[in-house]
Amino acid sequence: MRFDLTDLRLFLAVVDAGSITHGAERVGLSLPAASERLRDMEASGAVKLLERGRRGVVPTEAGEALAHHARRIERQMADMRGELGAHAKGLRTTIRLAANTAAMTEFLPERLGAWMAAHAQVNLEIKERQSIEIAKAVAAGLVEIGILSDAVDTSGLMLRPFAIDQLLVVVPRDHDIAARKQIAFADILHEHFVGLAGGALQDHIEAHAARTGARLKMRVRLRTFEGICRLVADKVGLGIVPETVARRCAQSLPITAVRLTDPWAKRQLSVCVRDEKALTAPARDLFTHLVTNA
Repeated sequence: MRFDLTDLRLFLAVVDAGSITHGAERVGLSLPAASERLRDMEASGAVKLLERGRRGVVPTEAGEALAHHARRIERQMADMRGELGAHAKGLRTTIRLAANTAAMTEFLPERLGAWMAAHAQVNLEIKERQSIEIAKAVAAGLVEIGILSDAVDTSGLMLRPFAIDQLLVVVPRDHDIAARKQIAFADILHEHFVGLAGGALQDHIEAHAARTGARLKMRVRLRTFEGICRLVADKVGLGIVPETVARRCAQSLPITAVRLTDPWAKRQLSVCVRDEKALTAPARDLFTHLVTNA
């Protein structure tokens, strides 16, 4: 029975996601490559590791045992990297970080600059994920640090405050609701929208629309918040963006920002790790920096 570290990381990602497709995405493998690795793992051990069904996959008893040992190996690897990092100042190291859309676009760039300039031998591998996926990735050891909304289940993780992310709806200045200070999401679902071309925040917004039994009427999807605000100013549709974006764009565009009253629209963002003591020295230093500069 021979499994390499990529096999183990893939298996943990699949178990945590409950899906081979999503597990493969988390570790950067194509679906065919991931499926082949999983088949080889089962063939090598002559044991079934996953029960495959219409709603995804779940580990068998043997799979649960493998996941337990794989997590122990992940922790041991983190310990090893931490000890070696103290003796290898001349070597480059990479810290894996997962963050939601707001953290990636509005908060991290400003907070990372000075720290990265002072740590020239450190690279960051940052992935955008939904908060629930970030919590699972940190717990599984797939990333060292996560930045997420603490509205999701974060049991077993160490959390520290990072930022407040308030979502606002941006509208043209002459729109009917422009004079209002706040509005409920349900009251604008009949409108047309301009949104992001994928990403954790857009998924978050559309999931809440689906919970009301509605579907956002999307006219166009763009890659940036600034692009959304520009098309809102041109009366293409309404947009939902972080408060920092709305205030910034309102200085140069004929748009107005209206606060959303829904509880999910105001999120406490937190920095999280599984075990601060198990972090490598650079990762622990970055965690401290992100917490103390919140």
